[in-house]
Amino acid sequence: QVQLVESGGGLVQPGGSLRLTCAASGLTFSRYTMSWYRQAPGKEREVVAGITTTGGSTEYADSVKGRFTISRDNAKNTVYLQMDSLKPEGTAVCYCNSTFVVRFGTDMESWGKGTQGTVSS
Repeated sequence: QVQLVESGGGLVQPGGSLRLTCAASGLTFSRYTMSWYRQAPGKEREVVAGITTTGGSTEYADSVKGRFTISRDNAKNTVYLQMDSLKPEGTAVCYCNSTFVVRFGTDMESWGKGTQGTVSS
C-alpha cells in the first residue's frame, strides 16, 4: 500500500520561500512519476509540478514557472518542491501525488493528506 507524507508547510511573507518534502513508502519509488498539486480556498485542485521516474524531465504550471523547482532523490524515496517568490494568491493546501503509468489499463495513483502553505503579511 502506497503511503505519501508531506511536510514543510507553514506561514511565510510575500516574496519568501518554502521547501516541501514528500516521503514515500510502500512502492518501488523509481517506477513512479511524482507530482505536486495545490488547492487554494474556493478553488479546484490543480497540478503545480511533475517529474519523471528518473528525474530527467520536469513540468510546471505556467503560474509557477521560474519560481518553483521540483526534484527527487530515488535513493531516499523522496520528492521535493522548492517554492520561491511566493505570492498571497499562492496560499493553498499542497498535495503529493504518485502515479504508476500503464499502457493498457488504469493508471495507479496515490495521494498524501496535504500540508498547508500560507502566504500573508
